[in-house]
Amino acid sequence: MKKLLITICGRAGSKGFKNKNLKTFCEKPLVYYTLSAAGLFCKARPDLQVDICLNTDSDLLAELVAKKYPEVVFLPRGEALGGDTVPKMAVFQDCLRRMEEKNACTYDAVMDLDITSPLRTAKDVQNAVEMKEQREDLDLVFSVTEARRNPYFNMVRDCGDHVEKVIESPFTARQQAPAIYDLNASIYVFRRDFLANNHTGILWDGKIGVTTMMDTGILDIDSEEDYRLMEVIAGHLYQNYPAFGEVRDHIRA
Repeated sequence: MKKLLITICGRAGSKGFKNKNLKTFCEKPLVYYTLSAAGLFCKARPDLQVDICLNTDSDLLAELVAKKYPEVVFLPRGEALGGDTVPKMAVFQDCLRRMEEKNACTYDAVMDLDITSPLRTAKDVQNAVEMKEQREDLDLVFSVTEARRNPYFNMVRDCGDHVEKVIESPFTARQQAPAIYDLNASIYVFRRDFLANNHTGILWDGKIGVTTMMDTGILDIDSEEDYRLMEVIAGHLYQNYPAFGEVRDHIRA
């Protein structure tokens, strides 16, 4: 891998949590945590040519990013990509096409970093990229956490007048069941051609690998309750895990 495009994408509207991408998190703008993690990654990988773009229909978000991170390329999001039902893949593809046209280049990979995942370390980002570099057969690497529940062992589904195990199995202990992961939407690393040529908007059309993150740091912010809980978790992580504090402390003043 020589050329990497980092995308940061955020809509102006959010039905679940209004203006969530403009929130302040632990006294700093939420989006700055993602930009800080990206900056630390770039510093650790001077061998890579990295471009960063912001795809949004929010002028306020664009202004917020430009204020401290002017090197980030602003890609105004068109109305066609602004709806609730637009797949993420379409937005990533829009970023790729426009950035390649702008820079007259072809990237080797595209990495998306989600704005609403502020508790992501620089090492998390590095791990995802390194896995993609080591596994050229993979079309996509995304971040996960180990699931606290397992459909083979301790999850049930509603069958009307009773419940049944989600997946019937002979396992009597959680340790016997296959490993299960939660997708946390924090990091995606795409092989360039897989992303560019995907016409379904479905991630599962490719061969996928995962990189595991610390589960207490990945609660996605989709509600006011998530936001408040995440700040409490952040206080604990900053006090006890230097890697999380590094991202916060690297945010530009």
